[in-house]
Amino acid sequence: MAKITLLDGGLSREMTRFGAELKQPEWSAGALIERPEAVQQAHTAFFDAGAEVATTASYAVVPFHLGQERFNARGAELAALSGRLARAAAEAARAKGQAARVAGCLPPACGSYLPENFDPAEARDILAVLVSALMPDVDFWLAETLSCLAEMRTAAEAVEGTGKPLWIACSLKDDAPDTVPCLRSGETVAAAAELAAQLGAEALLFNCSLPEVMEQAVITARETLARLGHPLPLGVYANGFAPKPRDGAANETLAEIRDDLGPPEYVRWAETWVAAGATLIGGCCGIGSDHIAALRDHFG
Repeated sequence: MAKITLLDGGLSREMTRFGAELKQPEWSAGALIERPEAVQQAHTAFFDAGAEVATTASYAVVPFHLGQERFNARGAELAALSGRLARAAAEAARAKGQAARVAGCLPPACGSYLPENFDPAEARDILAVLVSALMPDVDFWLAETLSCLAEMRTAAEAVEGTGKPLWIACSLKDDAPDTVPCLRSGETVAAAAELAAQLGAEALLFNCSLPEVMEQAVITARETLARLGHPLPLGVYANGFAPKPRDGAANETLAEIRDDLGPPEYVRWAETWVAAGATLIGGCCGIGSDHIAALRDHFG
């Protein structure tokens, strides 16, 4: 079996273990404002569980969550803080002899799960702030929860010239999945894999979707990239949301977490992703440090 690289899990809910409160509209950005120590403690918990990557808590540092006025005033400051907190946790893990890298989170700039609202010009301005602020502290970029091909292109443009690798993570249609695996926009995973290769991404992942839809996405991406003669590392970090239709954007409300996805069950899903060809495994919303520890014990 190929070596498995363990990612972290869902940072926002992990923060609540250390006193952060998830409120709307700020979501995880509120922790950066009110309880930054909880952010670093959450990163540390994931490293202690065996994760090799800390993803910066910059997902909600966008006008969608902060509002335009507050983003203009504090967006760069909060993004930079998220980078420093992740870096501090990574350096502490490295001092213990652990592998530890920092992924600079580049979120869907115009709202999660809302490909129809994506505005490339608006997104470029938002991502420019995040990239500049995170640049000193990250090892690579993780453009995540992308729901359409246009978001992939804009993320790649945003990091061009930074000299740091780009990982792209796409969110899949899972409320009424098609036979052919698709992004939330309805564009195919095969098209996303082709575009990831064209954009020079160093890895392609699927995240913030139900575990049930991940295996076929990995198989499709692997087969597409093989046809192109352009293999890439593939990864999965699923969410723990209850499997039912959801209205609106992700994080508009505190979504219900399913009760049939504890660490043992999550490991069983991860086995199917690894068998399909994934080598980068972690968790998204609702997947905590106990899940990552179980993955470490199983794959380590």
